[in-house]
Order: sequence, then C-alpha cells, then structure tokens
Amino acid sequence: MTQHYSLRRRLIWVTSIFSVLLGCVLVFTAYKVALHETNQILDEQMRYLADRTARQPLYNVDSHFQANHEYHEEDLLVDIWAYDDQRHLQDENQLLIPPVKKAGFYSQETKQGILRAYVLPLEDYQIQVSQLEKVRKVVALELAASMFLPYGIILPFALIGLAGIIRRNLKPFDDFKRELTQRDSSDLSPIHDETYPEELLPTIEEMNRLFERISESQQEQKQFVADAAHELRTPITALNLQTKILLSQFPDHAALQNLGKGLARIQHLVTQLLALAKQDVSLSSIERHTTFLLNDVTLNCVEQLMNMAMEKEIDLGFERNEDIEMVSIEPTVHSIIFNLIDNAIKYTPAAGVINISVYQDEKAFACVQIEDSGAGIDPQYYDQVLKRFYRVHHHLEVGSGLGLSIVDKATQRLGGELILAKSPELGGLSVLVRLPKFLKT
Repeated sequence: MTQHYSLRRRLIWVTSIFSVLLGCVLVFTAYKVALHETNQILDEQMRYLADRTARQPLYNVDSHFQANHEYHEEDLLVDIWAYDDQRHLQDENQLLIPPVKKAGFYSQETKQGILRAYVLPLEDYQIQVSQLEKVRKVVALELAASMFLPYGIILPFALIGLAGIIRRNLKPFDDFKRELTQRDSSDLSPIHDETYPEELLPTIEEMNRLFERISESQQEQKQFVADAAHELRTPITALNLQTKILLSQFPDHAALQNLGKGLARIQHLVTQLLALAKQDVSLSSIERHTTFLLNDVTLNCVEQLMNMAMEKEIDLGFERNEDIEMVSIEPTVHSIIFNLIDNAIKYTPAAGVINISVYQDEKAFACVQIEDSGAGIDPQYYDQVLKRFYRVHHHLEVGSGLGLSIVDKATQRLGGELILAKSPELGGLSVLVRLPKFLKT
C-alpha cells in the first residue's frame, strides 16, 4: 500500500530544518566576522603597545609565560631582549621569535598553539608583543554565541508562528476537500473558484471538465434507459393482453401460463426502469417544492393498490394516522410510499396483514412505517436488498429487485433515512421512512 505524505507536515519540517541550518550558518558567519574584527583590534593594540614601549628607556623584560595559565583577550605578552644576549631564545617557555630585520606580524608554532606576535626590531633591542591565537578564537566564539542567543530564543516561537501561517495558507486545500466531501454523489455541478487561490484553479478547471463529461455520459445513459423502457412498454403491454385473452380461452395450458408470468415480470421490470430513469433524471433537475399532507399522499397510494390487496385478501389499513403537513417534492414522496406498499403486498401471503402508520417522531421527522406479516428479510441482507436488481425471495413473487433501491435513493435525495427491521407485531418486514417535514431548497 502506498504511503502518502502530508504536504503541511512536510512544509513545517522543511522550514524548521531550514531555520536550524540557517542558524548554524549564522553562527559560523558571525564567528568568522567576529574573529576578523578581533584580530584587527588586537593587532592594532599590539602595534600600539610596541611603539609606546620603544619610546621608553629599554631594558630586558621577560613576559614569564605560563603554560597552564588561562589567558584572556586583554592579556598581552611583552618581551624585550638585547641582541648581544640571546640566551632567552633557548628557553622554550619564553616563546621568543629569533631576530628579524623588519617590523611586522609573525606567527610561530609552539606547544601551546600558534603564537601571534608583533615584532619591532631596534638598534640594540628587539621588542615582541605576542598572544596565542586560540585566545582570539575563544573571544570570537563567545561573540558569535552572544549574537546567536536571541535567534535561538526566538526560533521556537518563530517556528510555531510559521506552522500557523502554513496551516492558514493551506486552508483552501482543506476547504476544497470539505466541499468535495460534502457533495452528494449525484452532484456534478461546477465548483466555483472565486474563493480559491490561483494554484488550485487548474485542478478545479480540470475537475469541472470531468464533472461535465460524467454528467453528459450519465444523461445519455439515463436517456437510453428511459427510451428503451418506453419503447418496450407498449408492445409488452399488448403481448400481455393477448396472452391473457389466450389464457381465458385455454386456462389449463402450461406454456401459456409460463408465458404470462414471464410477460408480467418483464412488464413490471419495464415499469420499474421507467420509474428509475425518471428518478435519476430528476436528481439533476430542480423540482418545485409544494405543501401537502403526508396522510393524503399515503391514502392515495393505498387506494391505488387496494385492488391488488383485495385479490390476495390482505388486510391493508392504517394503524396510526396523524395529520402531518410537509413542504417537499410530492411526486417523490408518493413514489417512496407506493413502492413500499407494493412490495409489502407482493411478499405478504394471502389473507395476510399490512399495517401502515403515519406519525411524527420525537425529532420532528415525518415518518411512514409499513409492516407486513410476510416472510421478512434476514438482517444480514438489509444492505444488499437496497442495491439494484438484488432480490432475496425471488422465488416467491414476480419482481425486478429495483423497488427498495428506488425507495432508498429517493429517501436520500429528500434528506431522509430508510430503516429496515423485523416487525415485532406481525413478524414480517418493517420499513420505516423518516423524512424532514421541510425540505431545504
């Protein structure tokens, strides 16, 4: 599995590492600058001290260098010795430079490190003012550290502030992700790019083009299904009528009976495909919201399906019927209730019972509950029966497996919820539809 990285975390880490490296470069640069300035200042002091000493009466002076002593930048070693007495040159602790002909700065490697000395040769004497270079390096390092100290104190707060700035400037990416996440699966409308930075515009433009192509493809597919179902409806209806006429003349003909059942199933499938195509097309269109009573819509569905119930001697009626006013899409609500009652009648055995309840729950949702005394559905198949063309009791009744799928999609479209359960009273399937009373436009 591919391990993806976070652009936000990567930016914060890269910026933090860059800031630390920048601090290191700052310390190194400050050290070099401080060392250069220190050398200039101390060299000038050494030259000045040697010139002042040359103007005074001269005599041998021993600096008494101590190897274990910790010298500071203000400590300068002054040695004066006569040319006719060069015994001091043999003493390693004196750190004296042999006679030179020209005044200037000289370096000498010693056991204590490199010695930096200004030598001023005179007629009888040689004056030497010296200092170990490691003393100067310590001074320069202390100066660099003092310069880096404020940076080191401010750096953690700067990184925290920088992380906040990065998060804030990357917020449009989160907004873009949130907008896509909150979209309905059928929402292919263009993404508005007014609030997004120009770095996201190419992606948004390409996604809008993709949405447009998908929408066109879906519309062609839906139109094809609708056209095919519509074209099949008329000849199938005619064949069904002719088959019924033949069955009335030859009621015991087995082949005609099988043909009648097959045509009935095809006719039902075409009807469901038309309903499905109409629902899919309406998902992308704007339908007018109307005010209506949920009780009237439910009663209308019962009246339309009463003949089917009477043929099977099913007791179809209201167990609970509260007056509920809704502002929603009435045809869609009608399709939901009609399909549920139709399914209940099909899968309820003869002389069975179907109870319908219309009420408002504690969260002010409009509810329609339909319970039957049929075989029911095993809870493990609740998710599967909501898929298109999936059937559990395909051997019990003619069907297409589209009814509950149509109901589920229509319920989601209205912002509602479809709940399947076992009826505690009748023992069959209980289907509860919860719909908001006022659908947002």
